[in-house]
Amino acid sequence: MKLNLDRSLKTPLYLQIRSQIRQLILTNELPCGYQLPPERKLATLLGVNRTTVVNAYHELVADGLIQSHVGKGSTVNSLQTIQHSLEGSSKTIYSEEQRVPIQPISWQNFYTSQSERMHNPVLASILDEIGSEDQISFALGSPAGEFYPLKELNEISQVIIRPGNWKAFEYASTIGHYPLRQYLETWLNRQGIDTQPQEILITSGSQQGLDLLTKVFIEPGDYVVMEEPSFLGAIGVFKSSGAHILTVPMDEEGLRTDVLEQILSRHRPKFIYSLPTFQNPTGITMSLERRHQLLKLAYQFHIPIVEDDPYSELYYENKSLPSLKSLDMHEHVIYLGTFSKILFPGLRLGWCVAPSPLLEQLSLAKQHIDLHTSTTTQWIMTEFCNQGLLDKHLPLVRGHYKHQRDAMVAALEEFAPEGLSWTIPAGGYYLWCELPREMKATALLTKAAEKKVAFVPGSAFYVNSGGRSWIRLCFSRHSALTIREGISRLCGAITELLNQPHLGRKTQQPRFSEPLV
Repeated sequence: MKLNLDRSLKTPLYLQIRSQIRQLILTNELPCGYQLPPERKLATLLGVNRTTVVNAYHELVADGLIQSHVGKGSTVNSLQTIQHSLEGSSKTIYSEEQRVPIQPISWQNFYTSQSERMHNPVLASILDEIGSEDQISFALGSPAGEFYPLKELNEISQVIIRPGNWKAFEYASTIGHYPLRQYLETWLNRQGIDTQPQEILITSGSQQGLDLLTKVFIEPGDYVVMEEPSFLGAIGVFKSSGAHILTVPMDEEGLRTDVLEQILSRHRPKFIYSLPTFQNPTGITMSLERRHQLLKLAYQFHIPIVEDDPYSELYYENKSLPSLKSLDMHEHVIYLGTFSKILFPGLRLGWCVAPSPLLEQLSLAKQHIDLHTSTTTQWIMTEFCNQGLLDKHLPLVRGHYKHQRDAMVAALEEFAPEGLSWTIPAGGYYLWCELPREMKATALLTKAAEKKVAFVPGSAFYVNSGGRSWIRLCFSRHSALTIREGISRLCGAITELLNQPHLGRKTQQPRFSEPLV
């Protein structure tokens, strides 16, 4: 496939790539089923940024000419699919008066620079896998559906959704349903977080909380600090805002505060983002001493901390350490929580705890997005919690998920080849695994896809580069038997790659890490 880019033209390079590949497909020089080069490889050959190729492929997908899947790469669509796409998009329409051809709108010409920063193929592919039944996916970080307390939810819904209870379907306050905020006040107080209903904003999941914070705090070019690796959803939000992301490495105690201090002495970030408890993707829990050091630096440099805490209630050994918010004596910590990881992700309910003046500004930002979180959903969740069902549910899922974590560890101990190592988290959803030396997660994705097993490559959790020899495995969604089968397939894929001549390695016994607390 020969492509020639002309940098003297005003046409963006990604559109030049898209146009030339499109022509090759329509002239059948690239036949149906043709495997396009990987994005990174084509970027290297053309001497462009990988994002340029990603955007070009994204346009070709939108044109209906190719299809892309994580682990499988990008291939030319079938002739039938291409013809259908062309019929739907390239008809020539004539004006009755002028008989002038009217061409379809090239929508990308109207997009903002922020739109170009929004593309996240990894996250989209993870969500697309939800409905796939022909593979075992360790990619999506989500509760197991069989543990949802649906009977209780159904009974509560019937009470809420009844004739005459029209208030449950009205517009509501942007800050959130007051009885739900009252419940959260009590629940958070039990966790050592001193707050009040007027300091709690109900959000459509904690992801919206992140988006609101970037809208309030971040102008393009501003600095944000985050630990690395970190939650890919946060990376995507910060990148789309135009922020410059400064990363801090981690060790077994969490975010390296010695490195953070060096960064804060040179830069003035808008905030520090951290998942201190059962961190995604590593499973690491920040030590108590490190938490105090982080707060001390925030006070010293007068920098807010955004604490993302979706997993602290999912502890499998000892109760998790106190949150940064509970240790904060000077209102420097903004706290994000969610029901998505402990109850129902589909209800999209989370919360943000912040000082009242900031919460007012966040509420104004939320007004421009969705006015308020679903009234009916908030009513149902309030009743669920007030009946004590959340407190009853949590010990059950802790036991279930601990069993699934142990099942994944046991399967790795049984099937893992030499050189594969992993963490054993004390809570949360994830095992963070380092592949044998010289092996890249992208190569394993393709081999694993052949065996109908999926995971998230470590590079998705890094801002620029890194994590290429790491993978994240989620154990929460499958039974012990399915986990064992999936790990068997995955380790089989790793073994096949190890035995390829260019690696020249033989398989022996696995090694594994001690639990991270």
